[in-house]
Amino acid sequence: MKYDEKKMVLTQTDLKKAQKAYADAVDKYLEPEKQQANVVGMGVGVKWKKGVPTGEPALIILVTQKLEKDQISQEDMIPGKLGEMQTDVLSIGFPYAGGSELQETGAQRLVERVRPAQGGYSVGHEEITAGTLGTCVYDILPEGTVSPPEHGIGIPSKYYILSNNHVIANNNDANIGDPILQPGPFDGGINPQDRIARLSRFVPIIFEPPIPRGKHRNFVDAAVAEGEFHDLNREIYWSGHVKGWHRRSDVKVGMIVKKTGRTTNFTSGRITAVNATVDVNFGGGRVARFRDQIITTNMSAGGDSGSLVTTLDNVAVGLLFAGSPTVTILNQIENVRRLLRVEVAEKVL
Repeated sequence: MKYDEKKMVLTQTDLKKAQKAYADAVDKYLEPEKQQANVVGMGVGVKWKKGVPTGEPALIILVTQKLEKDQISQEDMIPGKLGEMQTDVLSIGFPYAGGSELQETGAQRLVERVRPAQGGYSVGHEEITAGTLGTCVYDILPEGTVSPPEHGIGIPSKYYILSNNHVIANNNDANIGDPILQPGPFDGGINPQDRIARLSRFVPIIFEPPIPRGKHRNFVDAAVAEGEFHDLNREIYWSGHVKGWHRRSDVKVGMIVKKTGRTTNFTSGRITAVNATVDVNFGGGRVARFRDQIITTNMSAGGDSGSLVTTLDNVAVGLLFAGSPTVTILNQIENVRRLLRVEVAEKVL
């Protein structure tokens, strides 16, 4: 079906209206004790009617599956409005960190040991299976600086690989200094020469249990590991060098994005919701609620976690960490950069 692609993008005025409505509604609507069955999150996006985007703002209710009205109890019916803002329903399945169980890959190249290693290649902590190396980065905070400068200037003292906490920090269970293998263990990274870096720092993930998800303030699933300069390459396989990064405010619904990852290789997708709060399953009965996430059409599978997601002209927008058979979920790259204090690309675009 053909439709006007301009109606997939919100105007700045409509986006502000939707974000205000979202801020007013999200905590109450997703209160765990009262959360409707089938609901796993909420975001901001465009209202669709009969399979066509309207260009109108809406609060996007994220559900595991769409059901007919006669299959839903009255208390679990999605309201047509929350406050003064209309809603829309997006079926996303059950979101998992990594998207699903690790899958074999047809891209033999991306699971090989390679030096220097580029974004898109297999990597992992010694206790996990495998994920993806997003890109290579360096510190942006000089000693004693309170807030990061707009652009890194000077001589970096350390260089890192960037990926997810659950890929190179084993869901908070790793120790600083642990070896990071390239390729990941599932792909044969078991020998001393496969060590490419050592875990340097990660943003801890808050899980339920033990912390109730209503109290979670997770924004990123991200970590860095220090490696030798000559072993690291900032280029992303197939896509090339990252030209810059987008602030959160410049990451738009309707934007087309791409990534290179260990499992599904090069893929592209479209952003369907921003500012999303979503509950993500990490296995073993653990769930983490993430805020300020980007939702895209499906563009990943198990093993693609850690991929850097960019626009078609190579501007970084997000770090891929979770998904389902129907969607992919990204951390805002601005949040990754801020919380890990690393430079992804020198320009803000």
